[in-house]
Amino acid sequence: MPLRTARTAPYLFLAPFVLSFLIFGAYPIVRSMILSLYITSGPEAQHFVGLDNYLHLLQDPDFWTAFRNTATFALGSVLLQLPLSLGLALLLNRADMRGRTVFRFIFFSPNLMGLVFSALLFMLILAPRFGLLNAALHALFGLPSTTRWLSTPGLVMPALIMVALWLYAGFNMVYFLAALQAVDGELYEAATIDGAGRWSQFWHVTLPGIRPVLIFVVVLSTIGSFQLFELAFLLLGNSSGPDQAGLTIVMYLYQNGFLGGDLGYASAIGWTLALMVLLLAMIQLRITGTGKEAR
Repeated sequence: MPLRTARTAPYLFLAPFVLSFLIFGAYPIVRSMILSLYITSGPEAQHFVGLDNYLHLLQDPDFWTAFRNTATFALGSVLLQLPLSLGLALLLNRADMRGRTVFRFIFFSPNLMGLVFSALLFMLILAPRFGLLNAALHALFGLPSTTRWLSTPGLVMPALIMVALWLYAGFNMVYFLAALQAVDGELYEAATIDGAGRWSQFWHVTLPGIRPVLIFVVVLSTIGSFQLFELAFLLLGNSSGPDQAGLTIVMYLYQNGFLGGDLGYASAIGWTLALMVLLLAMIQLRITGTGKEAR
């Protein structure tokens, strides 16, 4: 009996995870894949259409608007956020930096706030006339204080990128700090003896040393950017903004699935997004050579 118990004990411990994964993970994935082949009107009315949802998606101008907005946000976020995060990490990793622990917490603290609170905060900061950003731009550069960041089509995406920068720059900074602290200090000593300057040390010692974390952060940030929904939805007053300037792929999925009732088309949008993210991740890993190194 004890021997039999010892043999079955691992399976008993694994059973809760396996059951929860099958119910809340595997079943929804398979169900959404099947559902993407149907046109639905509510949970009961379903009509099989095969791949027509995906074909319609390729001809849907609203989907391509959402894709363009999402890609713009992802590109802007990655190109601005990661250099800023790395710069902050390099600054706060210096041994002669006073109060660096406090500054690390200050830069990381926005990530501790909920998205609802952050959206409400930036609705006030970006408000015309009395908003902090407009007041600062007016005082420093003489720009008009009536700029409507969230109701002007050309300014909606820069505003979203700005908020994301405030939210997540400190979060990625922590990854870079951990990577920088793992770089062997003797490599810097050897580079200094060889006459390498700070830029040469950064290019030939720091970047190769943090390369795995850098690739991880780039891929993670890209995936997170393509999943943009809550921040834009809340900032734009539960809408896609003026002229759909804030419409994202996930927001378009929400509009079709939960507002329009076509869960089949929404599932097709979701699987298309998943394939896009997978393709982008594979391209990034191929460019950086990570996949080849793993083999």
